[in-house]
Amino acid sequence: MTDFPDIQTIRAAIANFPGLDAQAAKAATERNSQLTKPPGALGRLETLAIWYAGWAGDPRPVLDTAQVLVFAGNHGVAAQGVSAFPAEVTAQMVGNFEAGGAAINQLSNLAGARMQVHAIDLDRPTADFTQGPAMTEAEMCAAFATGWNAVDADADVVVPGEMGIANTTSAAAIASAILGGDGWAGRGTGVDDAGLDRKERAVAAGLAANPDRTGLAVLAALGGRELAAMAGAIAGARARRIPIILDGFICTAAALCLWAEDPSALDHCLAGHLSAEGAHGRMLDALGMEPLLSLGLRLGEGSGAALALQVLRGALACHSGMATFAEAAVSGG
Repeated sequence: MTDFPDIQTIRAAIANFPGLDAQAAKAATERNSQLTKPPGALGRLETLAIWYAGWAGDPRPVLDTAQVLVFAGNHGVAAQGVSAFPAEVTAQMVGNFEAGGAAINQLSNLAGARMQVHAIDLDRPTADFTQGPAMTEAEMCAAFATGWNAVDADADVVVPGEMGIANTTSAAAIASAILGGDGWAGRGTGVDDAGLDRKERAVAAGLAANPDRTGLAVLAALGGRELAAMAGAIAGARARRIPIILDGFICTAAALCLWAEDPSALDHCLAGHLSAEGAHGRMLDALGMEPLLSLGLRLGEGSGAALALQVLRGALACHSGMATFAEAAVSGG
């Protein structure tokens, strides 16, 4: 188990992140050029397979073990009336996850992924960030460690997901703090115009009450325990050179806090989908990421990323399973 007593310890871990295996990526590129297809005929599936091969350290990789991690936390800012649902829904949905009844359960099963749920201090919501920091440094670091330690070292890919009433408000505040500008708040769980106005005012108040704009400080001040845990899982996967498929608006906000510390910290990450939460596309543009899917999803839980996992499986099945021209005795190679 890895502990992070303070933010500086996390920053040291980020500074020591490994890169991809350039030799494996080069060999995968060479293999791709020899497969029984016209050059570029599989489009983005080809670049996906080469990207994955570099992180797997194998020019002909196989994706056997996929891990879906759903983190849940409660937010003090919910008291500002920013969600269409009450805070107790978080714990109720955790029960639904554990019983196998949520969308992410079905999509994880379909993708052949092992799903785990981590409820983090649901009886102890974060502080209301409109009044000051949502979490102390120690609280944020503890949640970060939960995510880091949840990653299975034997996983071939990890999908981080979340559940937490009011966490779209938290994600909007993080995006505004790191990327600047207005208009980050959206309708989330389906708030009406008055609810959207409350979200926008809560984001503005949170920024005013928490002036530090460095990535991990923003995560502590404006995030939630589930966002900190997702950031920890993304970082923990990178330390083990395991690729990540990012989910939607909230997951990307958690990743944004790592990117703000080091823009190369997300090189092992793939954007699974474009959320219907309007500002998600602005986040992905800032990160230079092109989503695999755009299906109008805004559920969270890791649902869009779990669907995108099927695309990644398809890319690797073609790359690693297809014959080369020489192997198939086909002219044209």
